[in-house]
Amino acid sequence: MHANATRAPEFREGDSALLIDRKGRRYMVRLERSAEFHTHIGHFSHDELLGQDEGAWLLTSKGHYLLAVKPTMADFTLEMPRIATVVYPKDLGAILVYGDIFPGARVLEAGAGSGALTATLLRAVGPTGFVASYDVRSDMLERARSNVDSLFPDSNNLSLKLGDVGEGFSEEGLDRIVLDLPEPWHVAPHAEERLLPGGIFLSFLPTILQVHQLTETLRELRTFDLIETFEVMQRGWTVGRRNVRPDHRMVAHTGFVTTARRCSPRPQADGGGA
Repeated sequence: MHANATRAPEFREGDSALLIDRKGRRYMVRLERSAEFHTHIGHFSHDELLGQDEGAWLLTSKGHYLLAVKPTMADFTLEMPRIATVVYPKDLGAILVYGDIFPGARVLEAGAGSGALTATLLRAVGPTGFVASYDVRSDMLERARSNVDSLFPDSNNLSLKLGDVGEGFSEEGLDRIVLDLPEPWHVAPHAEERLLPGGIFLSFLPTILQVHQLTETLRELRTFDLIETFEVMQRGWTVGRRNVRPDHRMVAHTGFVTTARRCSPRPQADGGGA
């Protein structure tokens, strides 16, 4: 997958290629000259794919065809090497839109995990934006760096940091704060100081009890408003020649997205009528 908006249609050395067999099984490989791809349905040389356009078909040594395309961000998120569970594509899309991540934005993220959300934010802010991503585990940061580098090898607008943002952070003048942490309410008082007026605080949490505690903290601070929570369900459909039906399995609850806007302190009620 390429960071550039006008990516080359043909496969080049260093590109990631997503290979799909007739049963829909997916394999993601990094293309290198003279290297070979091996699977139970045969092998082929990377050289056979280099120079070909996306959507090419490759014939393996055992006579099976593989479709070759460049992975989308959703493909990369699901197929990339990981240490912990990543944020699913359905939630990444919601985070980008409801978090209003825009080109040129200054964004703080925590925790980095395996880098799926980090890479998504980095692409959204573009070369004029900035992403600072924290994690409390050094192995997570190493995995995130490796995964992000495979997409954006020249990303000088990403800062990966070891630390607990619940204890504070140095970045200021932030447009957005995006958290994938178990106790984001510890970060809220620091976000109050570091977010620009109108900035968005966004948290991704697995349980509604965590959401409740976060929401109560944000309300008590009185400098956050428009607090909203939702979850995203995704159900695929099988469309055949003679039948159409929903898939038997779906990506249901993965987490709750909570957003809030940084604002001036809410005025105390004056006791008057409307």
